[in-house]
Amino acid sequence: MSPSQGSVYSEYDEEGSQTSKLLRKFKETPFVPIGMAGFFAVVGYGLYKLKHRGDTKMSLHLIHMRVAAQGFAVGALTCGVLYSMYRDYLGKPKE
Repeated sequence: MSPSQGSVYSEYDEEGSQTSKLLRKFKETPFVPIGMAGFFAVVGYGLYKLKHRGDTKMSLHLIHMRVAAQGFAVGALTCGVLYSMYRDYLGKPKE
């Protein structure tokens, strides 16, 4: 690559810290961090309840925990896609 060509990482050379970029992305797509937080909350609650699962087998408990966590994450991402479609097509149309 010759010095006269632009940097391959030009998007990373922009001004601003990583935190400001992360906050900007969270404002653009708010359902991604909500999905991640819900995923970790379900996993944390499942691990907490692991001690008090009673007669339930561990494998069955872990399967239920995994399905609940995945369901929350997929549901949040689906809501995000629907919100984005609404904002782009039904909200204020860009002309």
